[in-house]
Amino acid sequence: MAFDIQRYMTRGVVRVVTDSLRATAGNDRERAFMKGFAKAARAASKKRLDAEKQGEHIPPFLIASITSACNLHCAGCYSRSNNACCDSEPVDQLTGDEWDRIFTEADALGISFILLAGGEPMLRYDVIRRAKEHKNILFPVFTNGTYLNERYLNVLNQNRNLLPIISIEGDETITDERRGAGVYQQVTDAMRSIRDRGMVFGASVTVTTENLDEVYSDAFLDGLASLGCRAVIYVEYVPVTDESRHLAPGEAEQARMRKAVRRLRRTRRDMVFIAFPGDEKSSGGCVAAGRGFFHINSHGGAEPCPFSPYSDVNVRDTSLREALRSPLFRALQTQGLLQDDHIGGCTLYMNRERVEAILAGG
Repeated sequence: MAFDIQRYMTRGVVRVVTDSLRATAGNDRERAFMKGFAKAARAASKKRLDAEKQGEHIPPFLIASITSACNLHCAGCYSRSNNACCDSEPVDQLTGDEWDRIFTEADALGISFILLAGGEPMLRYDVIRRAKEHKNILFPVFTNGTYLNERYLNVLNQNRNLLPIISIEGDETITDERRGAGVYQQVTDAMRSIRDRGMVFGASVTVTTENLDEVYSDAFLDGLASLGCRAVIYVEYVPVTDESRHLAPGEAEQARMRKAVRRLRRTRRDMVFIAFPGDEKSSGGCVAAGRGFFHINSHGGAEPCPFSPYSDVNVRDTSLREALRSPLFRALQTQGLLQDDHIGGCTLYMNRERVEAILAGG
C-alpha cells in the first residue's frame, strides 16, 4: 500500500494537540486555549483533506524565518555558516504586513502550525504582534531566550497561541560552551519567569555526539520539568563543515536516540517529545518541500526546509498556494530524493549538489 503522507501528518497534528492537552493538565488557562485550538485544528484538517481529494496537497506545518538577525554567535551555527544569519536586520526582509498576509493565507489553506524562527525571532516584535491575532494557528516561537523581557512575557501570557520554544544544549557548561558565557543563566531565568506566570513553554535541543547522553537523561529532563517545560524538541545536529562532521549522530547514535524517545514517551507522560528527523522514519522519508512542511525565509523565498536554502519562487510575487506548487518542490517530491538515507539532520542538506542540479534544470 502506498504511503499516505496526508493521513500521516493529520494523525501527527492530532497527536501533538492530544499530547499538549495531556501535558497542560492542571493549567486551566492553557488547557482552555488548547481545547479551542483542537477544534480549530480539526477544521483545518478537514480543509486539507478536502484539498487532497481535489489533487492539491497542503502541509499542516510552515516554518517561517521572520528575521536573519541574531544576537548570539553559537558554535557551529548552520545559519551563520551559509550567511542566512547576521548581526543586524537587512533592509529587504519581509515586512510585518507581508507576514500578516502569509499568516492569513495559511489559515485559509488549513495550515495549523507556523513555527517562527530566525535568526532570533524576538527581534521582530512587529511580526509577533501580528501573529498573536491569528488564533486558529499555533505559533511555536523558537527563541534563544535572551529577549524574553517584561513586554514579551505579557504578550505571551495574554496570547496562548504564541508558544515559546527555548533553545538549550544541556547543563550550564554544555550550553555556555556552544552559546556563550552566561546564556544558560539567562535562559533558565526566563524559564522561571514563564513558569511563575502560569504559562507553558517548550525546549529545543540540538543533539550532537557530545551531549547525547546528557539531553536524554532523567536528570536533565527533571530540571526542565521543574522550570515548567512541557515539550522537548530534539533536532539532530547538521554538520556545517568537514571539521564538524564528528558532531553529527551516526547510525548507532540515531538508533539510541530513537530508543530514548520511545522510552521517554512511555515513561514521562507529563511532557511531549518530538524528534527531528527521527519521527520521519515512520513517514516514508523527509517531510520537507511541502510533503509535511515547507520554509519561508526572511526575504520571502519559499524553500524546502531551513537546511536546504534553495528557492525558485518568492511569496512577495505569488500566493502561498502557488508557492506550494513550486517546480522545485514538485521535483523533490516526485524524484525520490526525500526518501534518501543520510547522516545528520537533513537529507536535502546532505544531498545539496543534487538539489542544486534540480534547481538548475538538470
